[in-house]
Amino acid sequence: MNCPVCNSIDIGKVGTDQYYCWNCLVEFTLSGTDGFTAYYVDEEGTLVSLSEMAQNDQFQEENILG
Repeated sequence: MNCPVCNSIDIGKVGTDQYYCWNCLVEFTLSGTDGFTAYYVDEEGTLVSLSEMAQNDQFQEENILG
């Protein structure tokens, strides 16, 4: 199995259909044959969806740029 984010093979299983990539340091879940959801693990151990982080960054850029 390869990481869907960075394509690394350094993957560990942390739960049912939940995996952790030691290369890009994200946790991801598999859904279906081609689907996945990737999460950043913050300092407190909370999982934050990468798509949610990207939306927040885009919102902050729009506020900064006006």
